[in-house]
Amino acid sequence: MLSIYNTLARSKEVFTPIEPGKVRMYVCGMTVYDYCHLGHARVMVVFDMVARWLRASGMDVTYVRNITDIDDKIIRRAQDNGEPIRALTDRFIAAMHQDADALGVLRPDFEPRATDYIAQMQSLIGRLEQKGLAYVAANRDVCYAVRKFGGYGRLSGKSLDELRAGERVDVAGEKNDPLDFVLWKHAKAAEPDEVKWASPWGAGRPGWHIECSAMSSELLGEHFDIHGGGMDLQFPHHENEIAQSEGAHGHTFVNVWMHNGFVRVDDEKMSKSLGNFFTIREVLQKYDPEVVRFFILRAHYRSALNYSDAHLEDARNALTRLYTALKNVPAGNGAAVDWREPAAQRFRAAMDDDFNTAEAVAVLFELANEVNRSASPALAAQLKALAAVLGLLGRDPQAFLQAGAPDASGLDAGAIEGKVAERAAAKKAKNYAEADRIRAELLESGVILEDGAGGTTWRRA
Repeated sequence: MLSIYNTLARSKEVFTPIEPGKVRMYVCGMTVYDYCHLGHARVMVVFDMVARWLRASGMDVTYVRNITDIDDKIIRRAQDNGEPIRALTDRFIAAMHQDADALGVLRPDFEPRATDYIAQMQSLIGRLEQKGLAYVAANRDVCYAVRKFGGYGRLSGKSLDELRAGERVDVAGEKNDPLDFVLWKHAKAAEPDEVKWASPWGAGRPGWHIECSAMSSELLGEHFDIHGGGMDLQFPHHENEIAQSEGAHGHTFVNVWMHNGFVRVDDEKMSKSLGNFFTIREVLQKYDPEVVRFFILRAHYRSALNYSDAHLEDARNALTRLYTALKNVPAGNGAAVDWREPAAQRFRAAMDDDFNTAEAVAVLFELANEVNRSASPALAAQLKALAAVLGLLGRDPQAFLQAGAPDASGLDAGAIEGKVAERAAAKKAKNYAEADRIRAELLESGVILEDGAGGTTWRRA
């Protein structure tokens, strides 16, 4: 029985879908004005894992992950580049898809762009205005009246007084109350026409928070099962979504709120200001995408994820051990998980305990050790099938073990194969000293040779 930690309840709860056998899940996606960073990678991989496990558990999942394609940062970047906003956002959406595909992230069922849901946002704002929860401020922005919504602060656990004193609260004087937030931004003369939409309140564009309330209710209904995102979105974004949606509709918005932990770099929170900010593309220049996915999944999604070269190297070595077990005992393709088998039962228990991938990955290593000991094709097939639930071990083992960019000596796969052939010729000529020299040369370059009955194979160290 699946239990999920619900941020709203601050505890793990047995998960019961609103509609038996069906799960509706919304996750806050990317603001597309730059390349995705490691924090985005974690959100994408974590909730891809969640969707995969729900489906592996027999549930029909509708997964929505939005795209924010209009906000202040996007406008500034497009103006700095001298290009239309749509050209900018299209380019970075394509880059996001490339990064996600590399990481083995399956596409969501729906990936709505905010600019395609302006009418729904305006309708929601109009309903809030009718209920007295929204007003036109002195600067002609439409704002949400936070103090008029009785449940504000439940998700973040903050009282209104604490929020009033918090440094994240906007104190613009045009609002009725500093706690209030913008639903609709009145157009500024300097802004391009492509970010000005006609509305009952004059030309303008939506605030950030309203887009998710509008898109989620349009695609999943006014009440759905799971809402996810990074821990940094808990306040104010998700808090404001609750206020907007429940204020407009008068009932529960979401049953379960899930938040993944921060990415840290050498034990410091990743941020541009600290100079420890890495895009997915930068990381993938150094590490295989599956290694990065494995690194993310090896930690529990709610824990902090500490990025460092040492941790990525450790993840690479660990994934190599799993692939080596499959190389030595071929598993074939397409085998289904045997859920009656003890390792599979332990795997299921781990995943049903708030998606505990750390324990599930430990089960994969236990199974790999048993494969190495028994050389059982059935256990190798089970290892491959269980790992596939997490989006891992789907490649040919030898291809993974030989993957990697040429080293400093310029040894790509072709050059290594040439060295292997030279060594074979030296051994045939009984020139064992030369054969040993070639083996040592390759080892120095990070290539390990493995002699077996079928000949010599190689892998990167």
